[in-house]
Amino acid sequence: MIDSELAYLLQPWPNGQPPERDNDSAADAVGSVGSDSEATRADGSQKRSSAGQPVGSVGSVGSGGQIETPEPSEPLGKVLDAVRAHFARYVMTVAASDLDILTLWTVHTHLCEETYTSPRLVLDSPIHGSGKTTVLEHIERLGMHPVQMSSVSSPALLVRMLADGPRTICIDEVDRSLNPKKPGIEDIIAVLNSGYKRGATRPVLVPHKEEGWVSKEMPTFSPVAMAGNAPDLPDDTKSRCITVLLMPAREGDVEETDWELIEDDVLELGNRIGAAAHAVRAEVRAHRPEVPKGCIGRMKERWLPLKRVAVAGSAEWAARVDMLICEDLESEKLMRDEGLQTQPPHIALLHDIAAVLVDGETFVETADLLARLIAHNPPRWSARSPFGKDLTAQRLGRMLVKHYRIHSQRQGDRPRGYFTASFSTAFKLMRVGSHTPLIRTDGTAGIVEPTAGESR
Repeated sequence: MIDSELAYLLQPWPNGQPPERDNDSAADAVGSVGSDSEATRADGSQKRSSAGQPVGSVGSVGSGGQIETPEPSEPLGKVLDAVRAHFARYVMTVAASDLDILTLWTVHTHLCEETYTSPRLVLDSPIHGSGKTTVLEHIERLGMHPVQMSSVSSPALLVRMLADGPRTICIDEVDRSLNPKKPGIEDIIAVLNSGYKRGATRPVLVPHKEEGWVSKEMPTFSPVAMAGNAPDLPDDTKSRCITVLLMPAREGDVEETDWELIEDDVLELGNRIGAAAHAVRAEVRAHRPEVPKGCIGRMKERWLPLKRVAVAGSAEWAARVDMLICEDLESEKLMRDEGLQTQPPHIALLHDIAAVLVDGETFVETADLLARLIAHNPPRWSARSPFGKDLTAQRLGRMLVKHYRIHSQRQGDRPRGYFTASFSTAFKLMRVGSHTPLIRTDGTAGIVEPTAGESR
């Protein structure tokens, strides 16, 4: 492409100057050689090269360097259906609903700045050969301004890649590349954690002509997809993730991904996503749809971006997201009930206290509370626990004061203990237990009325 442009300029034109060409011709000649400027279509979506990169993005643009012809915008719901059918054709998931997740997450990358948060997508599997890398390759061709990485060398590298705006980061083999035992991984994880919310930044040292190196706040916000076999991610990272479980496909279950044959079609589908996403950009930014009851806090931050995209697509897609959220809520409940969900000791303590308190009692002595906790959950609070000894009054007190500001007191001449009403706020805010004792005492045997704003 550069040779042809040079030949054009060196022709013996009259007066020594070549005639002016229209902008489209000039863009075809020079716009695909790695310029840092961002080329967009008339509808606002990014033009893509034959290698799947938007024009002006980092990376190769292919041997031909040709820019795909823009497609007219079509309804987002129709594009969502097409993307789901595409994933179903080439990807084997454990649950059919995981195809909905892949679809909505991939499309949301084109609208991430409108959805405000961007959940981390984890592609998990019990064994190798389940197609995780293949899914990342599809996302690379369908997502917004993608970059695929087999390893992450430093947090500064991640941040500098995002200096000109969000990119869809695809990280493979995270069970090794983000292993918490590797030195420096904490800083990389911190960037991935902070970057799930728009506006997040990280100070980075950058060269300066006069001052040498100076600190500059650079953005960390971007969609991130991670693939690995049961990756050992920190709990705060897991809370930002939506997981898709993959299984090895048997012959005939799905079609083989042969990029030599299908790449152009997949890139064209990526162009359709970009155009359809641009058409609903203002709608997605302005509308915050309702989510099922119980989906709050970090869970809401995970699912609301996909719900916003789905609502802009169709009522059917919106209903699918609600079903996914309800499944997530039920899964978390089952894990808690079965003791499979890892909880910090102070959280487990609050749940166990709620379980051993007796309805109607106003005060429980510390020694009595300790005995109840040890009997209720010996693996955690007895000498059989990892701590190696029975829960003591001092350890109990430290956890309650540090995390909930709950102090032991006296009721008259009785030994020190806890007024059950002192747990009420923690129970309510942490959504612990089926009862909330609010009866206060005056420190002796008398009962006093609840304070303002409380109910019995």
